[in-house]
Amino acid sequence: MPWRTAWVTGASTGIGRAVALRLASQGVDVAVSARTAEKLDALAAEQRHIHAFPLDVRDGAATVQTFAAITDRMGVPDLVMLNAGIGIFKSASRFDPALFRNAFETNVIAMGNALAAVIPRMVERGSGHIALMGSLAGYRGFARAVHYAPTKAAIRSMADCLRFDLEPKGIAITIINPGYIETPLTAANDAPMPGLMPLEPAVDRIVSGLARRRFEIAFPWHMALAVKIGVRVSNNTYFRVTRWFAGG
Repeated sequence: MPWRTAWVTGASTGIGRAVALRLASQGVDVAVSARTAEKLDALAAEQRHIHAFPLDVRDGAATVQTFAAITDRMGVPDLVMLNAGIGIFKSASRFDPALFRNAFETNVIAMGNALAAVIPRMVERGSGHIALMGSLAGYRGFARAVHYAPTKAAIRSMADCLRFDLEPKGIAITIINPGYIETPLTAANDAPMPGLMPLEPAVDRIVSGLARRRFEIAFPWHMALAVKIGVRVSNNTYFRVTRWFAGG
């Protein structure tokens, strides 16, 4: 592994938990954060290289304090993976402003809280690697995603902006854009999930791409290709094909 230390948010379950375990198994000291202290403690008990720092990343002040505690213990992490997030899949015909606000506060504003703590320390050091958890849903909208996809589109734009400004400072930026992965988040989704992928192969792709300092890690490849073609076709074609595909 090209890192000695890492910080992973949203690490109590799903992709964040699996990536933290993978890094720790390779000798990386990993600080893990999530809202549920009990799950973090259980995770830390599995691997001696994992250290629990409970945190609700929606709380900006608490995020600054927690990052300070992490740096006191292990220095500024070489890798920071901002993975905390929620998925809400509900038709726009039942649009819920409270859910919409919660999705943006958790998926986007909370990521900004962490960036505000991390970036100055990495800039001061002149090195680092920041990974943002996006989604293939950030490329174009789709059915039942009005409370979710816009947050991932914002993260996609954020990654572009960060790369422009931070790469000259020695800081690598990666956006991770998975499709549907077998996690507790997708287990709660009863809509069609084409290309649903097991968790471990997804972690393989994430860790491998991060080690190569790739700007984008997008998978599975056929779904990534489909959404990127969707950006380039006409709007009418996109909506017709996507409705047919979802219906099929």
